[in-house]
Amino acid sequence: MKPLIILPILIMAFSCTSSPNNTEKKLVKRFFNEESFWNQPIPKNVEIDPQSDHYISLLKKDHSGQNFGINLHNYTIPIYEVDSTTPFIKVGNYPGSDFRHHPDFDSMGVPVPLGFKPSPGSDQHATIIDWNRKLAWDMFKVEQDSTGQWVACTGVIVPLDGNGVFNKEDFKVMDDESIHQYGPSRAAGVPSFAGTIMYDEILAGEIRHKLSCALRFVALKEYVYPAIWTDGNFKGGIPEGSVIQLDPSLDLTRFDLLPGEIAVAKALQQFGMVVVDFAAGNVLYGEGLWIYPDRSWDGLLRDWEGGISIIPLDHYRVLKNNDVQLGGDRVKAFFQNQLLGWEDN
Repeated sequence: MKPLIILPILIMAFSCTSSPNNTEKKLVKRFFNEESFWNQPIPKNVEIDPQSDHYISLLKKDHSGQNFGINLHNYTIPIYEVDSTTPFIKVGNYPGSDFRHHPDFDSMGVPVPLGFKPSPGSDQHATIIDWNRKLAWDMFKVEQDSTGQWVACTGVIVPLDGNGVFNKEDFKVMDDESIHQYGPSRAAGVPSFAGTIMYDEILAGEIRHKLSCALRFVALKEYVYPAIWTDGNFKGGIPEGSVIQLDPSLDLTRFDLLPGEIAVAKALQQFGMVVVDFAAGNVLYGEGLWIYPDRSWDGLLRDWEGGISIIPLDHYRVLKNNDVQLGGDRVKAFFQNQLLGWEDN
């Protein structure tokens, strides 16, 4: 098997110094290559899925009663940068879990930096990137065990200069199994950091890639590209891999948005967001900044109190899904409990 350095990586933005007369925009460094699915804007003549109205009606039934908001502090992705000076260590398998790392992840080791800490929340995601090596180490459920050794439920190596989409043939996943048993850290089988809203691109005022989102009403055993699998538990729900777009004709000046929130809304109009996972709400992901003492989302983005969460769901639409694939993880009691009572919402 070729190295699992899977091609997806999200477009991460790092601002460059602008010219004194501000005639040049700040540049952003994106994760994948220019041809990547994640970096392609939505065509103006795009088709809308025949089930779009039904899908949006499901989002309105979410138990939270919320529109789309952004996870900024919990259940999101910290992205650590390392270089050749960072020593490699072995990250062990999480004890008692049937989730596993991809073999290439274990054979190479992981450059874990000082101060390393996964995301707060039970998912405990973390991503480490090395721009010189053009690699990312992507993990889910990361923590230190009683001996101080780092362990993780999943682990894959992702090429930063690839197309950002995994090859399903690299995994031996079977129906009723989880893709987490084979390395990927998102239920849809995409890199967990793909589609994350990055701090530096908010400072630059421009996001040039698709975003990622998670929903409660993800389809049972149906998924579409770029997803290679699903943990959806709702029959007739939105397939993981679907692209949701904010109406490109919507006048954003109607809403009380901060400049960074306007950048997010414009990205949702121009690039859309990809359904990558189950969540107890309608959520997007902002880079986890607790790892940087000099950075904060305060004054730049709001999570659920204001910001893009004030944009009604009626202004969103689901793009046409082609070549829907069948198969996925089994029905699970946890997800079914999260869906109870949805008809009454």
